[in-house]
Amino acid sequence: MNHRALSITAGISYWIIFFAAIFANFMMLERIKADPVDAVTQEHMLVRAGILAFMVTVVFDVVVAWALYVLFKDHPLSMPSMLFRMMHAAIMGVAVFALPFALKETTAEAILHQVEVFNTIWLIGLFFFGFHLILLGRILGRPRLIAIFLVIAGIMYAVDTCAHFLLPNYDDHADIFLMLVAIPSIFGEMALAVWLLMRGGKASA
Repeated sequence: MNHRALSITAGISYWIIFFAAIFANFMMLERIKADPVDAVTQEHMLVRAGILAFMVTVVFDVVVAWALYVLFKDHPLSMPSMLFRMMHAAIMGVAVFALPFALKETTAEAILHQVEVFNTIWLIGLFFFGFHLILLGRILGRPRLIAIFLVIAGIMYAVDTCAHFLLPNYDDHADIFLMLVAIPSIFGEMALAVWLLMRGGKASA
C-alpha cells in the first residue's frame, strides 16, 4: 500500500472514530447518566448500539495506529508512537467490558457504578493516548500548527489523567480540565484527519 493510500485509510478511520465516539458518548452514555434504569430497560437497544460503537472505535484505533506507523516508519519515534496508541486501544477494549454488565443491573446505583468503572479504565488509556499524540506531533512536524495542537492535546490528556487521581477535589475543576483537553484535541485531531485525507502521503507534503 502506497503512502497516499495509507494516509487516506488513516483519515477515513479517524472520521469513523469521531462519529462512533460522538454517538457512544453523547447519545448512549449521557442517556444512561440522565436516567439509568429507564435507559437499560426501555432503551436497551440504544445502549447496545453504543457499546458496539465503542468497539468500533477500538478497531479503527488499531487501524490508525498501524497506518500512521507504516506512513512514518522511517521516523525513529514512529514505533513508540504506535505502541502507545495500541496500549490505549487495548485498555479501551478492556473498559468496554464493564458496559454490558450495566444491562444486567436493576438499580441506578449499580448501573452508574458500571459506567464509572468504564470511565476510570478508559481514563487510564487516555494517559497513554496522550503520549501517542505528543510523539505524533513530533513525527508530523508540518503542518506546524497541527503538530503543535497535537502535542498540547497529548500533554493535557496526560495531565488530566494525573489530576483525576491526584486531586481529591478534581470535580471542582472538572470543567476547566475538560476545556483544556477538548480544545487542542478537537482542533488538532480533526485537522489531522482532514490533512490526512487531503494532503497526507503526497510527496510535496
